[in-house]
Amino acid sequence: QVQVVESGGGLVQPGGSLRLSCAASGNFFSIGTMAWYRQASGNPREFVAVINSGGVTVYGDSVKGRFTISRDSAKRTAYLQMNDLKPEDTAVYFCKVGVIRVGRPMSDYWGQGTQVTVSS
Repeated sequence: QVQVVESGGGLVQPGGSLRLSCAASGNFFSIGTMAWYRQASGNPREFVAVINSGGVTVYGDSVKGRFTISRDSAKRTAYLQMNDLKPEDTAVYFCKVGVIRVGRPMSDYWGQGTQVTVSS
């Protein structure tokens, strides 16, 4: 099986920073894409950022220039550096990992999420 665990959430003041981590473990060959999504209360899940195995990144419009996604493939871990946080960034942040097994198409696994609250 595959486990995806997010960490690093918390309470931060507007203008502050947080760094989220997403660690994948289990029985698989490698990881394709690693992505972050977020869901604020009462809203649908929103795309935040994605990074592929080659390091190419794509960001949602609301976080461009403030958030940076990165990964350490050896550690099977992705990171989301969040700077200049705003109250509207408050949400549960989820990590989605595209797992590759030999002879099988990539499969997506989600973590349980980590809460980020931006408030003074």
